[in-house]
Amino acid sequence: MLISLSEIMSVPDKNLRMDVPNGLEEFNLRGVRYEFAYKEPVKISITNLGERRVSIEASTKLALNIPCSRCLENVVTDFDIHISKEVDFLETEEERAKELDELNYISGYNLDVDVLVYDEILIDFPLKVLCKENCKGICNVCGTNLNNGTCDCESTGADPRMSVIRDIFKNFKEV
Repeated sequence: MLISLSEIMSVPDKNLRMDVPNGLEEFNLRGVRYEFAYKEPVKISITNLGERRVSIEASTKLALNIPCSRCLENVVTDFDIHISKEVDFLETEEERAKELDELNYISGYNLDVDVLVYDEILIDFPLKVLCKENCKGICNVCGTNLNNGTCDCESTGADPRMSVIRDIFKNFKEV
């Protein structure tokens, strides 16, 4: 959703508070789509600080269904997002890029709330998600979820490079 900042910037010390619906239908990251388990509206507060500066504060809670890194079962992963930004419209886009704040959520005098929330999810996105600490994963032969039971596949998926060492242990095995 786009919010026009031009009205706020025209009145000194003006403050705008509103609940904006989260317009993201899904979260896309490197070609993978993650569905939302739930999402709350974004509570946003925009304040004119004077001298063409605006303070943006926003917060929301949402959760994504992210597959477990071992067994691929969906795990509901919560995100508690709190955003506090200050935008100086006297600076050019190049000056803002130098400060490593590219502000891709600001286009002209419009604030794109969906891009703002997307960027914060991207920053907080976990590298690895586990359904439980001792997740057993899936069988690398048949794909059975080993948390739900065992499979009839051969349990030794030994590395062929270790065959020489296995032969040594077989030859010197005590009976």
